[in-house]
Amino acid sequence: MGFGDLKSSSGLKVLNDFLTDRSFIEGYVPSQADVAVFEAITAPPPADLCHALRWYNHIKSYQAQKNSLPGVRKPLGQYGPAGVADTTSGSPAASKDEDDDDIDLFGSDEEVSLWCCLNQIFITSCLTLTLVWQEDPEAVKLKEQRLAEYAAKKAKKPTLIAKSSILLDVKPWDDETDMAKLEECVRSIQMDGLVWGQSKLVPVGYGIKKLQISCVVEDDKVGTDILEEKITAFEDYVQSMDVAAFNKI
Repeated sequence: MGFGDLKSSSGLKVLNDFLTDRSFIEGYVPSQADVAVFEAITAPPPADLCHALRWYNHIKSYQAQKNSLPGVRKPLGQYGPAGVADTTSGSPAASKDEDDDDIDLFGSDEEVSLWCCLNQIFITSCLTLTLVWQEDPEAVKLKEQRLAEYAAKKAKKPTLIAKSSILLDVKPWDDETDMAKLEECVRSIQMDGLVWGQSKLVPVGYGIKKLQISCVVEDDKVGTDILEEKITAFEDYVQSMDVAAFNKI
């Protein structure tokens, strides 16, 4: 048994898988088993190991009273899934002396009686909580209903689409270029995420005018590179294309 090396990502992954359907290392309440494994981890598990991180934060909240948690602390190799050996560096080995220290064979009758009483109360409480959790279908139904409502509400929330407003300068070859035909060619470019806007002819010089046309694009679908490639493909009319203005919406 074991988790491999708990100071490595592979060991934390084994711990995360182990805690998928468990709240604690052993039983239904925090114990010395949780303390032993917690102290072998040098840093909180990453967010993608959600079960291990949930358990880590829970046990961390018991640090002030960790010595009073129930159970007997054992070596790391006695916890975890079967078939995985403990290779955590610096983990304490099993010690007969430590095991002997955990058992007081010379305690008084009053101490033994008190311990038995407290242990019985603890076991009864755990069984009661377990039965309530298992036998309350209304609580389970309410939880499922709230989760379904949250999922439906989240699904209805519109996704924000990143868009940009672009102003293009399309230059013809000379003053004899049919500018109406040039604009017709440009507007013939249809793409998902592209919407053409207003346009005008702007004098350049020597009787030559350029087409200045605006468009709105979805950033994930349309870029200036593909616009330039498609516009300059009309080589009978278009000499070049430049981006005059680019603004995020």
